[in-house]
Amino acid sequence: MRWFVDAMNVIGSRPDGWWRDRHAAMKRLVGQLEDLAAAGEEITVFFERAPQPAIESGSVEIAHAPAAVPNAADDEIVRRLALEASPTEITVVTSDRRLAGRARAIGARVEGSSEFRRRLRYEHR
Repeated sequence: MRWFVDAMNVIGSRPDGWWRDRHAAMKRLVGQLEDLAAAGEEITVFFERAPQPAIESGSVEIAHAPAAVPNAADDEIVRRLALEASPTEITVVTSDRRLAGRARAIGARVEGSSEFRRRLRYEHR
């Protein structure tokens, strides 16, 4: 399965103090996504801006919007979906209703952030 993950939407779905160290939260999410990728999933995670310092992964594509403006990652996800030959093979992870509607209009599936977080917890067992 292919996944496009709205990173800050997933991170922000759980009030675990992530806002105190945003970069650490971003790294934690990428680490969890790497575990899922090791199980054969193809994952692209989208950030509003390029992480500083950079976050690297050998199994998860790290993507970001070209400019850090409101909803920039959402727009980048939609732009990338529109470029896909088979957007129906991609699941967008978000709880943002507007992004979910835009993704579905292109043909992608959508999974909510909370449901996806449960999937990540299950994969870590």
